[in-house]
Formats: sequence, structure tokens, C-alpha cells
Amino acid sequence: MQSPAMEKSIIKFHHCKKEIYCFFVPEQCPICEENLSAMRLEEAPVSIPNPFVNGHREKCSFVLRPTKGSFLKDYDGQSDLHVGITNTSGVVYNYNENGILRDTQSWEHCVSVPLVQPDMYSLLDQWNKYLEQFSESETWLPYSYDEVDHNCYTYALTFINCVLATQGKHPLSKNEFTEKFVLPKTKRASRYIAIYKEISENYFHIVECYSAKGKQTRRTRREKRVAHCLKKNIKLPCIALVVHML
Repeated sequence: MQSPAMEKSIIKFHHCKKEIYCFFVPEQCPICEENLSAMRLEEAPVSIPNPFVNGHREKCSFVLRPTKGSFLKDYDGQSDLHVGITNTSGVVYNYNENGILRDTQSWEHCVSVPLVQPDMYSLLDQWNKYLEQFSESETWLPYSYDEVDHNCYTYALTFINCVLATQGKHPLSKNEFTEKFVLPKTKRASRYIAIYKEISENYFHIVECYSAKGKQTRRTRREKRVAHCLKKNIKLPCIALVVHML
């Protein structure tokens, strides 16, 4: 798998009243073939933030990745997704048919959601202890694993709810977690994946420009398909909820 550092960055610039996405700015506009060496300031290229990060550099976070490969290179909209929780050192605790795993690699390309605010020193000090004790429960032995009803999503949500309980907060249902917190993240990720793959195949991704007043959202067929599949496969969503709940 190609490392995130080796993946191409997406660049966006404006020309011919279009938003043009690419991996590098061409010498000529792909629409009108005008030379682009003298772009106006408002047409200048900007880098689009990559929503995927190295999960091992994320502390006390909920992380999500395809079970195999990476989002940009291998995710086809039908692939299974896997989730985990990081400790303060970036070790990813996750649950599968082999029981609890403590991964120090293989989560280099994922969606990461911080679960603890930086100034929550008491919780940060206890985080590793909570996570380790929770993971040692017989509930997470290999024989208990079920692909549908007792999986990595169950593990992550149950841990989050246990942390919420220590803070005197109410637990979150799977549906509540999904509807309130997953959709903004998956929308951004699906759009980025769709644009990346479109550029990989056709060199450019071109859409209409809209004024700030009355701005519309245009989504390609690929974007809609990826967004739908992400929502379908993420039975337990990933989004920054504990940051707001604790």
C-alpha cells in the first residue's frame, strides 16, 4: 500500500467560470487552452486538505479505515470498513475474529476523530488505563466475535459509552451515533475520494463555479455512489462526539 506521504495532493484553481481539480497545474487551461502563467489572484491554485491521516499519530481518537488497502487506492464502495480506538501513544486497539489487537502499524491512512479535548487532563491521564481494562474483558474474546452483531463497531461504541458513563453522560445508540456524527465526515471523505479517482482516470475534475450568494452543491454520480456506500458500510460511524459530549 502506498503511504499517505506518497499520495498526490489535490489542487483546485478557477478558470472559464469552472472549478478545476487536478494533481498539478497545467500550462494551459484544459477547457479554453489559454496559457495559465498569468492567473489572476482569484484564480490562483489552492491545495485541498486531505481528510485522511496517520492514525498512529492521533491520540485518544476513533479511527476508521478499509479492512484492506486504503481509501484512495483500494476502496471500491463495497469494501468492508474497520474501526479502532487509539491510546495516548497512537496504538490502535481494535476487535476482530482474533480478539483484541493492539496495532502499531497498518492504520497510516484513515479517518481520525479526536475523542478527548486537550485540556481534559484527568481523562487523558486515565485513558490508557480505561482502554486496557475495557479491552481485557471476556466480552472481547475471539469466540464472542460476530461479523454483524458483535464486531469492531460494537467494541468502539461500547468503549465510548463507558467513557461517557464515567463522566455522568448518557450512552449513545448506534443510530444516534450515525445520524448525528458520521454523515459530515463521510460526506467530506466521499467527495475527496470521488475527485481523486476522477483525476486519476481523466487528469481533471471540472465543475461549474457558483457565486457565494445562492451557491449550489453539485455532486457527481461517483460522489453519490461513494457516499452511499460509506454510509452503508459504516455501521458504527466515526465522528467527533465525545469532544462535545464530555
